[in-house]
Amino acid sequence: MKIVADSKIPFLRGVFEPFCDVVYIEGNQIDKNDLLDVDALIIRTRTKCDASLLEQTAVKFIATATIGYDHIDVDYCKLNNISWTNAPGCNSGSVQQWFMAALLVYAKRNSIDLTSRSLGVVGVGNTGTKIVTFAENLGMRVLLNDPPKATKDGTCGFISFESIIRESDIISFHVPLTNSGIHKTHHLVNQTILERVNENTILINCSRGEVTETEALKQFSRSDRNGGLIIDVWENEPKIDLELLKCAAISTPHIAGYSTDGKANGTAMSVRALSKFFSLPLENWYPDEIPAPPSLEVQIDATKKSYQNILTEAITHTYDIEAESKSLLNFPNEFEQFRGNYPIRREPKAWTIKLRNDNRNFKIRLERLGFKVKD
Repeated sequence: MKIVADSKIPFLRGVFEPFCDVVYIEGNQIDKNDLLDVDALIIRTRTKCDASLLEQTAVKFIATATIGYDHIDVDYCKLNNISWTNAPGCNSGSVQQWFMAALLVYAKRNSIDLTSRSLGVVGVGNTGTKIVTFAENLGMRVLLNDPPKATKDGTCGFISFESIIRESDIISFHVPLTNSGIHKTHHLVNQTILERVNENTILINCSRGEVTETEALKQFSRSDRNGGLIIDVWENEPKIDLELLKCAAISTPHIAGYSTDGKANGTAMSVRALSKFFSLPLENWYPDEIPAPPSLEVQIDATKKSYQNILTEAITHTYDIEAESKSLLNFPNEFEQFRGNYPIRREPKAWTIKLRNDNRNFKIRLERLGFKVKD
């Protein structure tokens, strides 16, 4: 059998070669002629799988090593007996790390006590749940909105989107991109919505760029309602709006889920799914070794520091989001290069914190976020 794989998917080379013919192509360069005799595709979001790509090809199975799957025309696949799979939750820990770093850095920059702020989480799936865990761990008031989940599981614990807008100091979006239906999320954040948020509201988007309307965000940034824009995802990537980029307090090139751990998880889920579909002996595969920076230990003295201060120190040591934000601001045309050459970033679970003078038992709270902690 034959597989075409996105050449930027990590840990994949050599995995299928004992059993298949594998061709590696950059995701945005894969075209119909590459797939005429191909049985399976392993992709990321840069490969749009619709009729223009798949018609009259031999593709039977598509695995995307990503949570999102709006780049796959699922209706076309169903009509043409093409099976597909995504990787739900694979990088939720990575997005949690990005979110923690972004919010804590912004709070430090502006002397914000986050324990006095309310966070509205729109979308409470694998990723949104991790954001809730962080916010509650920090001591924030957390408000939840997820209409599809509320319909399925009951409304207890959820509030309306209108209530999120009215009651939240910070609003963060963790929804899939849907272009139609009663739970449509395309331009969920628009001019009408932004005119109703409170003064100094912080908006965070690391879901999909099209969830927010660019022109509305730019107008919001000039209003007294703007408490800060923190953006990882953009409309029209990689040709992002430069005015919006300059308006954002923290901006990154769609890499919230790009931790090395998250990439390993996404690749493993794709390998396992494809192996199960084609009965290959790789249904339990996982990378043998995940690269790490030279040191995975952080030393922190807790003397006279709040938990927010300590957590900020721990998170920013694991991930320098400010450097990434400055790089994108200075070199926006290198959006895809930043993504394609992303450095090693390990999640908190890979790190050990040596915590001295911990008289308030912050150790337990840090461990709940995945850190290993020793005195």
